[in-house]
Amino acid sequence: MPQLLLELFSEEIPARMQAQAARDLERMAREKLAEAGFIPEGVKAFAGPRRLTLVADGVPPAQSDRNEERKGPRANAPDQAVEGFLRSTGLTRDQLVERDGALFAVIAKKGRPTPEIIAEMTQQIVRGFPWPKSMKWGTGSLRWVRPLQRILCVFDGEVVALDIDGIKAGDLSEGHRFMGARQPFRARTFDQYADGLAAGFVVLEAEERRARILHEARTLCHARNLELVEDEGLLDEVAGLAEWPTPILGDMDPAFLDLPAEVIRTSMRTHQKYFAVRDPKTGKLAPHFVTVANIEAIDGGAAIAAGNARVLSARLNDARFFWDEDRKVSLESRLEKLKGVTFHAKLGTMYERVERIETLAREIAPLVGADPELAAQAARLAKADLGTGMVGEFPELQGLMGGYYARAEGLPDVVAAAVRDHYKPVGPSDSVPTAPVSVAVALADKLDTLVGFFAIDEKPTGSRDPYALRRAALGVIRIVLDKGVRLHLGRWADASLLAFFADRLKVLLRDQGKRHDLVDAVFALGDDDLVRIVDRIEALDGFLKTEDGANLLAGYRRAANILKAEEKKGALPTGPASAMPEAPQEELALIATLRNAQPEIEIALKDERFADALSMMAFLRAPVDAFFDKVLVNAEDAAVRQNRLRLLAQVRDAMGLVADFSLIAG
Repeated sequence: MPQLLLELFSEEIPARMQAQAARDLERMAREKLAEAGFIPEGVKAFAGPRRLTLVADGVPPAQSDRNEERKGPRANAPDQAVEGFLRSTGLTRDQLVERDGALFAVIAKKGRPTPEIIAEMTQQIVRGFPWPKSMKWGTGSLRWVRPLQRILCVFDGEVVALDIDGIKAGDLSEGHRFMGARQPFRARTFDQYADGLAAGFVVLEAEERRARILHEARTLCHARNLELVEDEGLLDEVAGLAEWPTPILGDMDPAFLDLPAEVIRTSMRTHQKYFAVRDPKTGKLAPHFVTVANIEAIDGGAAIAAGNARVLSARLNDARFFWDEDRKVSLESRLEKLKGVTFHAKLGTMYERVERIETLAREIAPLVGADPELAAQAARLAKADLGTGMVGEFPELQGLMGGYYARAEGLPDVVAAAVRDHYKPVGPSDSVPTAPVSVAVALADKLDTLVGFFAIDEKPTGSRDPYALRRAALGVIRIVLDKGVRLHLGRWADASLLAFFADRLKVLLRDQGKRHDLVDAVFALGDDDLVRIVDRIEALDGFLKTEDGANLLAGYRRAANILKAEEKKGALPTGPASAMPEAPQEELALIATLRNAQPEIEIALKDERFADALSMMAFLRAPVDAFFDKVLVNAEDAAVRQNRLRLLAQVRDAMGLVADFSLIAG
């Protein structure tokens, strides 16, 4: 079947926008084609530094004839309403269909040629493309990420008649800006297009550009007995900067290696888009770097490497200046400057935030086995590096540089480590702090953020989370669980924030394959100790996977439903059930089992032996099954009925000691 080939050729597209642009182009094309009744065999989009490309295979040559049904007013609506509907459809009253009291118009629509639909679709896609930022140029109204220069649009080997703000579609594309042929090439199929780009030194697929960069960079390093410091984020970025990526190994002045390794790597990555290189024997940075050029140089890249080395030296000289100057001033003396830095209009200055974190760290320290004074000292200095020249130049190094400066001042190692690590974990793959003082300060920092923003009602909504509160809550959870910290969150968090922690815990446990409903069932008990909560969830998860657990859950639901129905009639009887004369053996057995099991369950729960508590609860399974099988709860004798309702309430309450089973899904 015919093929659609579309290329939107422009000035440089920012690397950070390319991947999403390819996804958006594919999504929009699929939606527009589906609206026309087309389901292609395959649709794929590509993005690169200067072009967005789409290929769709198996698009029919023309749209099929079809009927469109449009709902109108009710059949007994005023004549004026019916007449208006008729005018909008072009039909007469006798052509309308009445169904369920309403009028419907069935309008026959003749199929259109596919090129017409493609031209219309492309107009809509280009004019409505969701770039994060776009610009307008020339005299037209078109907005695009950068000036749009050419449109290639071909269907079934023929150019689609299309004009967008004076840019007429054709079958021309071009290769590399410098290495390709000066003249554009023609392409009427995707194979011709791909071959033309390859001949013109353009790698179309982003994944192929990534693989090429990584392979050649590793090869260059291996040839010099070096090792590439791999960086996925940087790899993605440079793959979007070059159409014909060519890694080049360069040399840097070894004298700069006395700077912190993170400073060197950040300077390379942030400003120059270089990969760092290490010596595999020592694991330390080597005086080299890998840059990715967009051309194959005649001299093998020697001139490019030398030029990049000079630029890097200038950058690292700046970093050395900051490093030397920052160490002349103590972290403590920098705190005064934070009084003039607003953290948030409703939450005060950064200095006031530091005071809150210091107080929190002192409170938390005994709970994590840390020295309260050392924790308070580290918390007090944790934000001091925000006023340093290095962090001003490289904001991503905050905390890390504070740790270096604290160590340079001769402060205790545990204090320096806590200053360095107090932002951890920054993301799901980041490690959590391990030393007790570091744990105390990291928890204090995150709890202050969460408590403060929840207090002023700045909570995350939908995908919006400008203050990274989800990340902060997940950080608290990960630290607490990893270190086994027995922290009662209710000491600082209100009900709203505790519910937020529950939601974040669901996300974490879901990623580990746990059921989210069990989180609700355990949180409903009002516990605020995350370690204990997760231990309960683990035990409950295992119990419900057994036959006893599944059957007891069914028994609980049956009891709960009966009690709920009775509650609607009036108050339930209270107190324990008694062994009434002539009671059935099954009723007496359940009473006896409850009397023996409940104290043992309570003791096990108090000792936090949750698996044992559930094992004891499993003894209820057979008596509960037998009770429902042989005993009529709704007995004619009111006293008997009341006693049996009390017994069911005891079963519900005994199970409710472990979790709220009403919140557990089937």
